Amino acid sequence: MRDSPDATEKLAKILRTPKDLLLEVSEHLSVLTGKSGVMQDIVESNDAEILEALHALKLSPGVNAKEMYGALIAKIEADDHTLYELFRKPDYSKPEAYKTILGFARDISRVGEGLFLKHEKARELLAAQPPKNIMRALGYETVQELLSKEDLVEVYSALRFLEEAEWLNTVFFKQYDNVTPADFEMRPIEVRVLSPQWVEPAEKFMKKKHHNLSHLKELGVIFVIPWTLGHEGETMRMFSLLVHYMHEIEFYSKLFEKFSAAPETFAEHFISSLRGDILETRPPNTNSWLIVQRYLAKDDENDWRLFWPHVNPEALHWRRAEEDLVRMGMRHNMPGIGFWHSLDWVGDYFGTDAGINALVSFDLVDNAMSLVKRKEATKYLYHHQEALWNKIFESYFSKQELSAMIFDQWEDYLIRLS
Repeated sequence: MRDSPDATEKLAKILRTPKDLLLEVSEHLSVLTGKSGVMQDIVESNDAEILEALHALKLSPGVNAKEMYGALIAKIEADDHTLYELFRKPDYSKPEAYKTILGFARDISRVGEGLFLKHEKARELLAAQPPKNIMRALGYETVQELLSKEDLVEVYSALRFLEEAEWLNTVFFKQYDNVTPADFEMRPIEVRVLSPQWVEPAEKFMKKKHHNLSHLKELGVIFVIPWTLGHEGETMRMFSLLVHYMHEIEFYSKLFEKFSAAPETFAEHFISSLRGDILETRPPNTNSWLIVQRYLAKDDENDWRLFWPHVNPEALHWRRAEEDLVRMGMRHNMPGIGFWHSLDWVGDYFGTDAGINALVSFDLVDNAMSLVKRKEATKYLYHHQEALWNKIFESYFSKQELSAMIFDQWEDYLIRLS
């Protein structure tokens, strides 16, 4: 069975990519894999998932975009409240409130050790290039005094929210040019709740990001700042992001292990991965799929690479986090969270009162982020769209082959298909 033009056109519209390009992808991958009608199967599966979701939400198939979006937001809000109750109604402004949350995250993510920068090397880098904004914020005159009195992991975390991006990229991280595999060691992934002294200096960073945690891939650290947005959806957003970071850090640590097999190029590939490098030039044809290791739509929703066939490892990390969340829900008598299972790539256009169609994402993360920013009327779609590109690729191959090809061809920023 060949893909119908209607199916390809529908997916192209959702992905905002030219229909002819997607037809080329379909024809090439059908010949390469011997599979036909894959785009049609994806559209039918998408429609079936939406019908099932409508049934679960007690909505009719003729629902409009406003009703559909509102029902999804109400659902994520209810699940957010369920998680908040499970975590014993934590006060996120207090460091001790995170003990239960972190315990759940470690338990469900099941991540292990990774290859990370040694603490003594991190200390050496800070001594060589003193973080002046951090020192000024804490009142230290010398970097030696800073490192003797402050926790190394907390200081290194503060680089992300107190130092200027230009200085970090052109001065501090320039030191990574000289790191070698000998500067790394195996140790567990660490989640650190920072001390309250960092709350005020980090407030600008948190308000911009709309969350209070981030991560250091090179150090194997996820850091949490004890602070609250006071927004609905905060628990779901924070917890899912925490579990996502665990899977992301584990993935990058495996890349670091891979790079260490060739010490002469280790630093080059290590830095490239931390920067999130991607291909700058368009491939000659759709036989090559880009590996896009970040969400480009956050910076430019019209970046040409969003419309070229590509896969996104970020979407894989989010899928694992969502699967963990659903499994936790089943384990702790919260079956309602299972609603979000396998919906990361699902979405469609629904009618509006204005007579136009609006795209609605069924992805858990898109809806959690939209709930957090509901007052600003911000709606998110890009997690769903990136997951859909992954869905197309793995439908011709498999989930296992998708992950393996990303890992094996990472340094080239693209997957070459014959």
